[in-house]
Amino acid sequence: MSNEPSKLNGQVNSVVGSVEAMAGAVIEAGFQAVGGSTEPSVLTKDGKERHDKGEAEIKAAEAKQYAEGTVDRVVGKKDAIVGAITGDSAQELSGNAQKESGHAQQKLATS
Repeated sequence: MSNEPSKLNGQVNSVVGSVEAMAGAVIEAGFQAVGGSTEPSVLTKDGKERHDKGEAEIKAAEAKQYAEGTVDRVVGKKDAIVGAITGDSAQELSGNAQKESGHAQQKLATS
C-alpha cells in the first residue's frame, strides 16, 4: 500500500467518516430520548476523525499535484527557451508541451 496521498482515497474516507458520524448522532439522539447518556458515541468520534483525516489527505494530494505541475512548468519553460536559443525546434516543442502539461496538472489540483 502506498503512503502517497490520494485525492480519491481522501474523498472516500471523508464521506464514510461523515456517514459514520451521522449514524452515531442518530443513535445518540435515540439513546438520549430514553434517558441514556449524552456523551458522543465512539461511532460519532471515529466518524469525525475519519472525515478529518480524509479531508487532510485530499489537501495533501492537491498540494503534491500542484507542486509536481509547477516543476513541469518550470522545466518545460527552460527546455522551450533552450530549444529556441539553440534552434532545436523539437526541444522547444517538447518544452512547451511539458509546460502546458504542468499548467493542466495545477488546474486539476485546484479543482
